[in-house]
Amino acid sequence: MKKTKIEWTESTWNPITGCTKISPGCQNCYAERMAIRLKAMGVANYKNGFQVCCHEHEIIKPLSWKTPQIIFVNSMSDIFHKNVPFDFIQKIFEVMKQANWHIFQILTKRSDRLLQLDHKINWPSNVWMGVSVENQGWIKRIEHLQKTQAEIKFLSLEPLLGPLPDLNLHGIDWIIVGGESGPKSRPIKKEWVLDIMSQCQTANIPFFFKQWGGTNKKKAGRVLEGKIWDQLPRIAIL
Repeated sequence: MKKTKIEWTESTWNPITGCTKISPGCQNCYAERMAIRLKAMGVANYKNGFQVCCHEHEIIKPLSWKTPQIIFVNSMSDIFHKNVPFDFIQKIFEVMKQANWHIFQILTKRSDRLLQLDHKINWPSNVWMGVSVENQGWIKRIEHLQKTQAEIKFLSLEPLLGPLPDLNLHGIDWIIVGGESGPKSRPIKKEWVLDIMSQCQTANIPFFFKQWGGTNKKKAGRVLEGKIWDQLPRIAIL
């Protein structure tokens, strides 16, 4: 378990590392930058840089973490990447089911494979399944998520690269919004964020505003309309 500065979770767990780019939101991938840095530091799990690697020795670790945590799974990869065997995915889900004192959060951009495998997955109630959507061109990911059997479904609209009006939010339990940060970050517009927040309020969906982003995300901050928006799904009490 690694404590993290990601605002909407508490810890990270990476039984898989590495990924490949598939859509505009991947352009300035923070995980790729971090993997290259970790390889240079000699960290064993990153000896292959950002190539997709499955780490058997990492799978059972959550069973030894006795303090309940909200855990982001594969912050450095995508569990539904085509190069991750289904039997390895199954092992991860089995551990999450056994470690039922934790909440596990999974995010994917590969919603087509998520939906393809959905009927084979035994979905534990402590697993939250989310998809990342950066602009209007990728809202199909929401449709795929809605068709799954995951008990808690959420959206990460980050990095938000364009407006997302009139979303179909049926069955969605939580929405995160954030701007891109780091070198070459692309701008976010306030009106995009306010429109999504309004949609959440109309649908009675918890809204979490992660950041404005930019090259100095700490300076840009997280304040929206005079306050911090840290809403979580109502069951997120450990």
